[in-house]
Amino acid sequence: MKRLLEGITLISLSIVSVLTLVRSQVKVSSSGAAEAGRTPVVVELFTSEGCSSCPPADALLARLDGAQLNENVQLIALEEHVDYWNDLGWTDPFSSPDWTWRQNTYAGVLGNRNPYTPQMVVDGTVEFIGSHPQKARQAILEAAGKPKASVVLEQGNASKTATGDFSVKVGKLQEPTKHDAAEVWLAITETGLHSSVTRGENAGEELRHASVVRTMRKVGEAKGDGEISFAGNVSVPLQKEWKRENLKAVLLVQEKKSRRILGAAEIRIGQ
Repeated sequence: MKRLLEGITLISLSIVSVLTLVRSQVKVSSSGAAEAGRTPVVVELFTSEGCSSCPPADALLARLDGAQLNENVQLIALEEHVDYWNDLGWTDPFSSPDWTWRQNTYAGVLGNRNPYTPQMVVDGTVEFIGSHPQKARQAILEAAGKPKASVVLEQGNASKTATGDFSVKVGKLQEPTKHDAAEVWLAITETGLHSSVTRGENAGEELRHASVVRTMRKVGEAKGDGEISFAGNVSVPLQKEWKRENLKAVLLVQEKKSRRILGAAEIRIGQ
């Protein structure tokens, strides 16, 4: 009996090893459409290089961006640097009032009336202190269990160095909120960014970042009355100081009032 149990245990371990290997091979297709069984989950981090409690949250987002929490999850990371820390000794070179505005919009919907850093927001519906890994994992896995609209994001002419050209197609909206608009947003993110901070709360620190949002713009509105709720072509200027090999394009379908994300896709920008 003991040998039988040992044999069963070895077989079980072998099966687990194989499943782990298979799961590690699951990737997002080059077209930006999630492969079968994977649900995109958008994780936004509102942060600042002037905030001493933010580096652990930045590191957590980087780990999440490079990990596979579950075979059902396609994690899309957005690191958004707010500008309200800039008057306290260090001007964050990646900050923008646009991300402060976006965070303020979340504050009015999610119940935390006072924006703070580091703040993590998952799929536009759940917020918490951005350095809490257990809360992040739980929120991401819960979000992955909810239905999303299919989104296909493809790059057009990759030879243009100053412009990103993309085609977008959004499928039928899943459970849209009545009397709300489903806005379509396109963002460009850059990885590999870092700063040697010389002043402020993080003076003397070398800070490294995950997928920093460089730009985000509204490109249209998805309509919930058809199998294809939105389709179109979009061009986005790419600044020369952005390293093209580190850029990604992210498409979000997000309700204007509730801020709930209905669908998303992400692709690397070609050379």
